Amino acid sequence: MTIDWDIEAATFDDEPDHGLRDTVVRDAWARRLRDWLPDTTGDVLDLGCGTGSLSLLAAERGHRVTAVDRSPNMVERAREKLSGHEAEVLVADAWEPPVRGRRFDVILARHVLWMVPDPAAVLRHWCGLLRPEGRLILIEGVWGTTNPTGIPMDRLISALTPLAARLHSERLSGDERLWGRRVEDERYAVVATLPALRRHEEVSRHEEVSRHKEVVDVHLILRRGDEVLLARRANTGYGDGLFNVPSGHVEPGEDVRTAVLREAHEEIGLTLTPEDVSAELVLQHRGPGGEPRIGWFFEATYGTGGEPFNAEPHKCDELSWHRAATLPDDMVAYCRAALEAWRAGERFALHWQEEGDAVRYEEGGDGRTVVLARPRSGAGG
Repeated sequence: MTIDWDIEAATFDDEPDHGLRDTVVRDAWARRLRDWLPDTTGDVLDLGCGTGSLSLLAAERGHRVTAVDRSPNMVERAREKLSGHEAEVLVADAWEPPVRGRRFDVILARHVLWMVPDPAAVLRHWCGLLRPEGRLILIEGVWGTTNPTGIPMDRLISALTPLAARLHSERLSGDERLWGRRVEDERYAVVATLPALRRHEEVSRHEEVSRHKEVVDVHLILRRGDEVLLARRANTGYGDGLFNVPSGHVEPGEDVRTAVLREAHEEIGLTLTPEDVSAELVLQHRGPGGEPRIGWFFEATYGTGGEPFNAEPHKCDELSWHRAATLPDDMVAYCRAALEAWRAGERFALHWQEEGDAVRYEEGGDGRTVVLARPRSGAGG
């Protein structure tokens, strides 16, 4: 079930427990977290953090907190609340946090899992973000009687059993201090602890960490005559306010063509077929102070797959057409370098930025693009 996150967050915010403004409620949650969180300082990822109340309780216990919420309004309030603590707050979907290969000791999610599109897949993904013996702290429930909504505790435990070494569950409905009132519906917490690495797994993990890895991106160059479609990023934490072509990461098990078809549908509402796209450029990129990544740039023609529209307004605040020969300056440098290489008919290139370079395109270019193959005939006119 997919629910408008902002509406849901506002609904919970009207309840006395969401902001933990009441001293008794706040103390009750602090006591629970004291039992659920590790005694030693660690890295906590709070997904669907709302206004950051539970993040603050974790930070006050000395943990380093990364908090994620889809609502920019909630994130702004959480940032204010966590000011002065070792914490960062990001705008993103809870089921796909932008943590770029980092690992955590704890993932905390309250009233989130029941809203995600595929809870079983999300649980597997979250477990992949945890260190060995890391903990998933999931606070969920089933609300309503006529049309109950949520995840029953036994179903969540069943989904976690193959993933966890240890499971601990607590029913929370009966503790009025947690909610500021009496509740009749099912509310509970499940704490799942991942297995420790065995020795052969330690060797495998060491080899895995040592082996070079790169994120793979896919990008769609949608052409309308001599124009290309650009999307202006918003609320993502990277390149916000700058234009980019529709793009995203390749998911585990996906090939690059399948990934660009999925991203085209998710971001601009197009239903493209494999025959509608062609691979035009492969560009290896490193952003300023970042890790290397591989970008596959595909081309499609306007009129195939439907009429493009902004399908992710929480991540993009404008779609607009621009002549490929006179692209705007307010672009992500990575994308601008790729489009210029594409226009020149290049097939393979590097765009290797250094510490101190700008994410935003700089007039005249940054001089970081290196061509790796003989050019084709010009693509962009």
